[in-house]
Amino acid sequence: MRRFRVGVIFGGRSGEHEVSLASAASVLAAIDPARYEVVPIGIGKDGHWLVGGDPLRALADAAGVRLALPVAAPTGETPAALAHVTTAGGLPAGVAAMLDVIFPLLHGPYGEDGTVQGLLELADLPYVGAGVLASAVGMDKATMKAVFRAHGLPIVSHVVARRHEWAADPEAIRRRVDTELSYPCFVKPANLGSSVGISRVREETELAPAVELAFAHDRKILVERGVSGREIEVSVLGNDEPEASVPGEVLPGKEWYDYEAKYTQGLAKLLIPAPLDPALAAEFRRLAILAFRAIDAAGLARVDFFLEGDDRIWVNEINTIPGFTQTSAYPRLWEASGLPYPRLIDRLIELALERHAAKPRP
Repeated sequence: MRRFRVGVIFGGRSGEHEVSLASAASVLAAIDPARYEVVPIGIGKDGHWLVGGDPLRALADAAGVRLALPVAAPTGETPAALAHVTTAGGLPAGVAAMLDVIFPLLHGPYGEDGTVQGLLELADLPYVGAGVLASAVGMDKATMKAVFRAHGLPIVSHVVARRHEWAADPEAIRRRVDTELSYPCFVKPANLGSSVGISRVREETELAPAVELAFAHDRKILVERGVSGREIEVSVLGNDEPEASVPGEVLPGKEWYDYEAKYTQGLAKLLIPAPLDPALAAEFRRLAILAFRAIDAAGLARVDFFLEGDDRIWVNEINTIPGFTQTSAYPRLWEASGLPYPRLIDRLIELALERHAAKPRP
């Protein structure tokens, strides 16, 4: 039986480049070689595409990242030469024709925001995960929260500001934060993940530096009320009939769940299942599926929540390409729900092919 040719795209131009490499290394190590022929496709921080050879090792070396799981050519095959390809906004020549499905593992802008998804739609290639609209909405926290609000989901009070508004009248933004949110609060770039560019602001004197940091990453930012409570995560899997995993609870190991807490080995912990009353756990799962459907997601997503007090649930955000190493929350939550990592990869590829087959054709 012919093996499916799966193109795994990783790297990318965002600040989450290194996270993407780690996700790709895990998938390439775990994917079933009897069922799939893998074609690794790297994207450098400069936007150049790397095909042939060992693009994962090349990007890891360039980024100074040590990967525990090297990628090697199957026994008896001679590795192709690594090629750096400059594209004009399209897939490298000949790549689309040789692939059956794409597994994008590009976290953050230029990968999780609908840009690559649009490229794959134009190429008429099946791909794992959300489509153009859901990816774009899921990436933009301001738009995401507006959609959640429209669907009746509980969201934390926040203020949205754009760079030109801050430059023209910073006092107006400060007044809104003082009157609508107060302190502590969190300042976030609208379009970024992994807590990059996010600051916890304890008092008004810390607001301006936090805002400037966030604007260094995006032209649009959010200032959110600080919630003192527990952080709960739920993984969602499916297309038209999505399912939710058991909830997990994040113990950040420091004041809040920042980039260091997320990616420093041994600092943060994830309790699976989260110690919750069964009725409350069921409510988290219900809200996770509603959030998934609200943005019209597909394939996979991780929904993050706050639990304030004993029973006040807030939907924080949805991630349409969550971290995907074997120790990441998304696959660990499914492992605890009865779906092991290699089978999860199979299921995501099945969902990608199912969704592509259901598309109307002109």
